[in-house]
Amino acid sequence: MDMITEGLLAEFSKEFQIEALQEDKRFEHLCGFIVVKRHYSETFDPKEIVVGAGGDLGIDAIGIVVNGILVTDRDQLEDMLGDNPDYLDVVFIFVQADRGSNFEAAKLGSFGYGVGEFFDPSTKEPRNARIMDFVEIMRAIYARSSKFKRGNPACLLYYVTTGKVVGDASLAARSAKVMQELVSLEYFSEVDVNLIGAADILKLYTFSKNSISREFAFSSRQDIPEIPGVKEAFVGFIPALHYLPIVCDNDEVVRSVFYDNVRDWQGYNDVNDEIRATLKSDRRKRFVLMNNGITIIARNMTHTGSKFVIEDFQIVNGCQTSHVLFENRSISMKPSSCHCV
Repeated sequence: MDMITEGLLAEFSKEFQIEALQEDKRFEHLCGFIVVKRHYSETFDPKEIVVGAGGDLGIDAIGIVVNGILVTDRDQLEDMLGDNPDYLDVVFIFVQADRGSNFEAAKLGSFGYGVGEFFDPSTKEPRNARIMDFVEIMRAIYARSSKFKRGNPACLLYYVTTGKVVGDASLAARSAKVMQELVSLEYFSEVDVNLIGAADILKLYTFSKNSISREFAFSSRQDIPEIPGVKEAFVGFIPALHYLPIVCDNDEVVRSVFYDNVRDWQGYNDVNDEIRATLKSDRRKRFVLMNNGITIIARNMTHTGSKFVIEDFQIVNGCQTSHVLFENRSISMKPSSCHCV
């Protein structure tokens, strides 16, 4: 383990009072926490998500986020569902933590197999008590699949080591195979496999220590007249080049900032196809006029001149636009290519 990761692990272990655990177990707690924190902004105890032990299906930590809430036991889920929500927006997060300095295709394959067995009602693989707790949550969620109005749950896999993420054909092929096998289950709206190395551990740890905040230039704006209960409000536009860093981190969309959005990402339906077509056409400089805009609300906001800083924010309208811009970032990130309201 490199010295930076050792330092992070020592600090983390002291904070969560797990110093008595073996290093490999403490590393599982650290990796599980920083990965799940990426998708859930509130604080939580990493002990609630760690499942690594005998009969763990090769999974070290599990996070299940339902309508923006991290669910760690069946009773908690039932209490939530007792309010009879109109929809269920679900993300399953699986983590495998390995202190080794290399990514191994075979371990990634075993990890993917274990995740598949987690969802298999007829599996013969042994599963420990904590795994079964999460299986029960998963079954209760799928028993209410009629509530998947925003789409089926997402399934995100994170393979974490202390190594360096480099281009490796065998890893890429195994990642693709894992994704293909999970997609074939037809349980998910999205399946993604992420390789997290030492540099990423540092970034995610730093992210976990701070509330989500972004700084951006907002010069083309106009004040909105006073609204009861609203401290300040503005309307205007910024280049997509400056907007995407607000909703992205480590080259992926920050899902947690969209939990209050009216609709989750719908994929390429007719409307989103039109947005993409506009970006790819000679009309893309009219984007600011053709799009109905993005609405951001923030718990804290400061600004000096045109420099704005927002903290604890949500995108309550504009999820579709944001994802299309991200999916087509090779175009939308070009200077002066298009603008977002």
